[in-house]
Amino acid sequence: MIDLRQLQALSAVAAEGSVARAATRLGWSQPTVDYHLRNLDRLVGADLTVRSTRGSKLTTAGTLMLERAEEILGLADRALTDVRDLAQLGRIRLRFGTFPTAAARLLPGITSRVAELGIELDATLEELSPLVTRVNQHTLDAALVYAAGGYQLPFRAEVHTTHLFTDPMLLALPATHPAAHHRSFDRATLLTLAHDSWVMGSTPGDTLDDLVREVFQSAGHKVDVAIRTDDYSVVLGLIAAGMAVALVPSLVSNQAPEGVVLRPIDDPRFARELLLAAPAGPGGPSAAVRQLAEAVRRSISALG
Repeated sequence: MIDLRQLQALSAVAAEGSVARAATRLGWSQPTVDYHLRNLDRLVGADLTVRSTRGSKLTTAGTLMLERAEEILGLADRALTDVRDLAQLGRIRLRFGTFPTAAARLLPGITSRVAELGIELDATLEELSPLVTRVNQHTLDAALVYAAGGYQLPFRAEVHTTHLFTDPMLLALPATHPAAHHRSFDRATLLTLAHDSWVMGSTPGDTLDDLVREVFQSAGHKVDVAIRTDDYSVVLGLIAAGMAVALVPSLVSNQAPEGVVLRPIDDPRFARELLLAAPAGPGGPSAAVRQLAEAVRRSISALG
């Protein structure tokens, strides 16, 4: 069984570059640091550090162990903080990430609902790719993310995802566009827009942008991406000015300005699957994360 002190010793050596300085950093004696490092080597069955006259550095195995060690130490600290907060204040604080479109309409309701349950949110607004990275690194306790139908987000194995809502995407066109008379778009009708200018996201890793490119490429077309932005108010403004077409989520359909028409797409892949992603143990997400998921569902339902 790994002792947290073994991981603390390894982390300190990695940070300080020597056992002596690691001992000073931890407030331990040098033999104590040596003792925990040797025990960790024995447990792993490999040397995790190498020493020279210039100090100590990690081996390849040590570097991998350090990555896992920092996650474990971070979770241990987080567990202590959460339990102490709950014991002292009757409250739990969650580091929660969400993408801006959802935050604009959902975050106020989510925050008020979880507050009733004794959960406080430290909210962060970021685009999809950074949110996935931060959940994988355990620097967020949970994040509201999305994926286009059929696409998988690159989460690590220990990240649990809970499906919350299917948000249909709509095709947004200028009201003066020749195709605006269509009441809906199937694949064939969508392909008639192959020569139009499109607005797509500015952050890599958006599965909906990938889906649009895939659909057009499969028919031998290349999408003309005229403008990149992650701000849907800008997207809708550009479309109203007749500059481009784009996909927009139904969550922003109430923001469409005059001069923009929104049309459904008759293809179930053109939808955002809203997911709550959270690092989880064998028993699944924590009770607080499960309560957060329910609060998100209720906030979506309240939009009508």
